[in-house]
Amino acid sequence: MATVSVTSSIEPRTPQGVFRNEPFIDFKDPENVRVMRAALESVGANLGGEYGLIIGGERVKTADKIRSINPARPAQVVGVHQKAGAEHAEKAMAAALRAFETWSRVSARERVSLLLGAAEIIRRRKFEFAAWLTYEVGKNWAEADADVGETIDFLEFYAREALRLAAAATPIQYPGERDELLYIPLGVGAVIPPWNFPFAIMAGMTAAAIVTGNTVILKPSSDSPTIAEKFVEVLEEAGMPDGVVNFCPGSGAAFGNAIVEHPKTRFIAFTGSKAVGLEINERAAKTQPGQIWIKRTILEMGGKDTILVCEDADLDAAVEGVVASAFGFSGQKCSACSRAIIEAPLYDVFVERIRERVAKLTVGDPTENHNLGPVINKAALQSMLRYVEIGKKEGRLIAGGSAPAKEDGGFYLEPTVFADVAPDAALAQEEIFGPVLALIKAANFDAGLALANNTEYGLTGSVYSVSRERLERARREFHVGNLYFNRKCTGAMVGAHPFGGFNMSGTDSKAGGPDYLLLFTQAKSVAEKLPPEPRVERTRGL
Repeated sequence: MATVSVTSSIEPRTPQGVFRNEPFIDFKDPENVRVMRAALESVGANLGGEYGLIIGGERVKTADKIRSINPARPAQVVGVHQKAGAEHAEKAMAAALRAFETWSRVSARERVSLLLGAAEIIRRRKFEFAAWLTYEVGKNWAEADADVGETIDFLEFYAREALRLAAAATPIQYPGERDELLYIPLGVGAVIPPWNFPFAIMAGMTAAAIVTGNTVILKPSSDSPTIAEKFVEVLEEAGMPDGVVNFCPGSGAAFGNAIVEHPKTRFIAFTGSKAVGLEINERAAKTQPGQIWIKRTILEMGGKDTILVCEDADLDAAVEGVVASAFGFSGQKCSACSRAIIEAPLYDVFVERIRERVAKLTVGDPTENHNLGPVINKAALQSMLRYVEIGKKEGRLIAGGSAPAKEDGGFYLEPTVFADVAPDAALAQEEIFGPVLALIKAANFDAGLALANNTEYGLTGSVYSVSRERLERARREFHVGNLYFNRKCTGAMVGAHPFGGFNMSGTDSKAGGPDYLLLFTQAKSVAEKLPPEPRVERTRGL
């Protein structure tokens, strides 16, 4: 059993300097290409290993298994994991509760030291973790590097934010009192991350919870448990005490529901689909026997994101921004542009330019660094193909639309574009979560802005225009949590673009922003009346 100290024999780390985002790897540099290929070869030789549940620091085996596969080569097993069931929920909760008794009392400085140590380890092994992402979820090199870089950013940023919270003070000191404002941890939380950013979002939610003094039951996606296990290994190497993070891959219906409904669960941090997020919110809202608090839900649930291209837009920049936003990681981002709304005077030329640009994209094994790799699994591909068939009835197919057969049987879909899509069509309203883009004509800017707001979501959006008047109006009226001007609508950077959306996109949690850690804490005001100052007797004398 590890001790409470997270620092071993070294002094607790503190952040050095101001926060800066981790730089991207330049894959035009031949040396970086060599190192990435070496990392892919090294990780490739270690695929297929078996990993245990981690409950209270102990590795636990189960009869049922989860096999994480390479979506580019479905016959290739990335990792074999134990499958936590409802019977493991109580064990995980007991371990997390035990750890909370001590971890919640560890100083903020020591908890920060854990995050900074983990960031150092990941930074040293950046190519290795990128390779794991390429194999497990099919990210090409740039997408994998961005995921790893964002993981480091979350650790570094939340470390600084935790120290800021620890130094919080009341706005005034009332005369005759000593007044304090303390941000204390909530308790045990469930962290349920997605498969599309299986390193960054998983690590970010987990790190925010533990740096504020909470303990965690981590249930990663069954499509990406290996990278989550590798992160828990990093935390252990950095000195994390047993039970602070309990690694429990399992089914949502059995283990996930049991944790969400458990009376001792204090909060649930979730990123994923609208349907699952709403179900979690509903289950968490029902008070269980013995529950003495209202559970907090921190939900990010996807989007149907729009780029509005105005008639005065820089055409080249708009085409590049739409293509990058729509087809980066095969469109499997909640922030992805799945709709481009184009003002009528520019529409025809824009459609043709998009068709030409998409024709240059390559699709193939991400280890070879194609523009688009596979989609995550067979069921996702089949769902996307159903939308392609719907799209053929709702619009004009100008690019893609097929699932190319690959020698290794991967789950691929060509970058697909439909023009002349009606604003209320299924293709324009429903989240597809794949490389399918709908092009919609708007008569003018007023109509385009109205169409941009016509979905139930409100996550990201972008406007391409040189008109300051139009941009200012979009700033006021384009109702999304993350709005961008004259750039793509994906690629939020920690610190610069706090991330989270409106409406059915979630609770607007603003990950990577100055408010995020508040969601994992509760504020406690402490006021102490000070004794009166002693009276000083004054006397006269010669």
